[in-house]
Amino acid sequence: MEETHNTATAATPTISGELMSSDFQFSYQNSLPKPDVQILTSNGLRIPAHTGILASVSPVLENIIDRPHKHHSSEKIIPILGVPCDAVSLFIQFLYSSRCSEEELEKYGIHLLALSHVYLVPQLKHTCSKAVGHRLTVENVVDVLQLARLCDSPDLYVKCMKMLSDNFKAVEKTEGWKFMQENDPFLELEILRFIDEAESRKKRTRRHREEQRLFMELSEAMECLEHICTEGCTTVGPCDLGPSNKRRGPCNKFSTCEGLQLLIKHFTMCKNRVNGKCSRCKRMGQLLRLHSSICDQTDSCRVPLCRYLNKIPLFC
Repeated sequence: MEETHNTATAATPTISGELMSSDFQFSYQNSLPKPDVQILTSNGLRIPAHTGILASVSPVLENIIDRPHKHHSSEKIIPILGVPCDAVSLFIQFLYSSRCSEEELEKYGIHLLALSHVYLVPQLKHTCSKAVGHRLTVENVVDVLQLARLCDSPDLYVKCMKMLSDNFKAVEKTEGWKFMQENDPFLELEILRFIDEAESRKKRTRRHREEQRLFMELSEAMECLEHICTEGCTTVGPCDLGPSNKRRGPCNKFSTCEGLQLLIKHFTMCKNRVNGKCSRCKRMGQLLRLHSSICDQTDSCRVPLCRYLNKIPLFC
């Protein structure tokens, strides 16, 4: 990427800070020695710079500067090609000031990310990755994903993949997706695998939440069953309590307790309970058996059939 040129300086336009911020120009002109290297851009413009500063920030530029030149000339030129001139100027500005505005990142963030990766400037790379990630759209996400892979930017890569997964139908219609399908089938496979794994994770999460919800409901039902059979609640209570003691005010879990009381009333009066044709009675039987399986005080437990059902396997 580095080459020392014998081309006469007069034949190539030179810029001395026009594309750089005013603060940088002031520092550049008032506190630094005379530039000893020029950065050559794609459109032929040259940006004067200092080898000491470039080498201290970028190990790649340091190697280029220290490398022996093919042509013996006092003029040092480092070509940085393939990106807009303004992006190169901002890159050099960052090497001096470690600053880059939001407007500059919005306009040249992708180019600066590529330059920061090529020339090993981690601070700029981190800044650009965040800035580009904040500006992801359905239209550009495939292109940015490819850049994130090339530039080894894992955070940006994951962010692109998540956007692709969440907006896959819309991304499929973009030109970037169609071009990627034709030219990079391995990336397409990588994306489809990520989406499939993401869907599997969502299903596992939903299943886990459903299991947690069911566990909490059963746990609350067990507490209400013991509460009804021990203390009584509103209309249902132990048989050895008088009617006045059974008719208490609602408990703090009355929404569950009320349904369980109705189920108990039905269970005691249902004529289809014995032949197993009543689904509500089966549900009550399951609750009684579940309580019995976890009860550790069967000798003193007030829940009906607890001692008897405790001897029967839960899933028999």
